[in-house]
Amino acid sequence: MLISEAFKAFKATQNNVQWSVSAFNEKGELVLSLWHQFFQPVTVNGERAMKYVDRVSRWSGNGNSEFREKLDLATKNGTTVRAIIAKTNLPEAIARGEDASKYKNTFSPKIDWVGSITKWDSDNFEIVFSKEA
Repeated sequence: MLISEAFKAFKATQNNVQWSVSAFNEKGELVLSLWHQFFQPVTVNGERAMKYVDRVSRWSGNGNSEFREKLDLATKNGTTVRAIIAKTNLPEAIARGEDASKYKNTFSPKIDWVGSITKWDSDNFEIVFSKEA
């Protein structure tokens, strides 16, 4: 699935389909494209969940500043977060912060996941996702 199609699954519209990896949907939820390799399983209140751990300084570009702004707003407002899982054929290049548009990537919306930002210090961030009841 294309990234634009994944955002549409959440009724969210990217500001720019070439570089936007974050958008608010019509419900006011923050929809983020997040790399598969930075997720880790966790247990929250006895239930299985997934935690995303990353830092925005790992990468650059127009999408980065937009992502930071949206994380700031969502953290301030306690906004619900929705996930699009991005997978690439070269995860090590993504980890180095290379331009992801140069690689073969797929995007899968996790419609049944709901997340909360648990850490945001203007660089490092963590979001915990659980299955929606």
